[in-house]
Amino acid sequence: MASGSEGRVIYERFDRILKITIDNVAKKNAFSPEMMAQLSDALTRLDKEEGLWVGVLCAAGENFTAGLDMPKFFGANATRTARPEGNIDPFGLANQCRKPIVTAVQGIVFTVGIELMLAGDVVVAADDCRFCQMEAKRGIAPLGGAHFRYTTRAGWGNAMYHLFLCDEFSATEAYRIGLVQEVVPAGQQVERAMELARIIARNAPLGIQVTKEAGRKFIEQGEQAAIAVVPEIRDRVLNTADAAEGIKSFVERRAAVFQGR
Repeated sequence: MASGSEGRVIYERFDRILKITIDNVAKKNAFSPEMMAQLSDALTRLDKEEGLWVGVLCAAGENFTAGLDMPKFFGANATRTARPEGNIDPFGLANQCRKPIVTAVQGIVFTVGIELMLAGDVVVAADDCRFCQMEAKRGIAPLGGAHFRYTTRAGWGNAMYHLFLCDEFSATEAYRIGLVQEVVPAGQQVERAMELARIIARNAPLGIQVTKEAGRKFIEQGEQAAIAVVPEIRDRVLNTADAAEGIKSFVERRAAVFQGR
């Protein structure tokens, strides 16, 4: 784990899964600009490396993240470098990872922590989570996607309730409104996220990626755009070796072995 004020984001490969870990425990995993750049690099590797099919985003220690290390981002001596062209935006605003991401959260999950988990796809929350989107209490507003991702996940009323109140809420409430998909005992969230990632990785990766892309098409452009892209999706998946393997494995009554092509 990182010591002192030297936070980092590290990653490790487990077969088809890239496990990405936020590690700045001494500061409740608050993000420095360097850590955000490291997260972008890790997500870019996940997106571009063909042999990686699923990502798991998690954090060391008792908390997911307390948010940004504000002086390092906005203080008099703040220094930030531009994200390299083509790199994945951790908040999925400029561009988004094509691969599925399962996020495991625990303890404090404040501000950008919520936005990072909602930029992914599936969230496993420890039962000790404390969520809060508190930017308006500090005179600003959420800038990493909360303003629309709360709405798409939780509906208008639930979204505005928590965005307007800037209140702290539990894993139970986050599950109730759809911000998280599973709640597990604290300490089990990372292994459960890895278990889900392993299940996802047994499915055809091209089919999973196209499913995510089509879902994003609906959110970004609406139902007619999602319908219009169906013929393209059909052509992209039906003519693959994985599609042939899927049919063959069904006929032979065995588990499919997909290759991502």
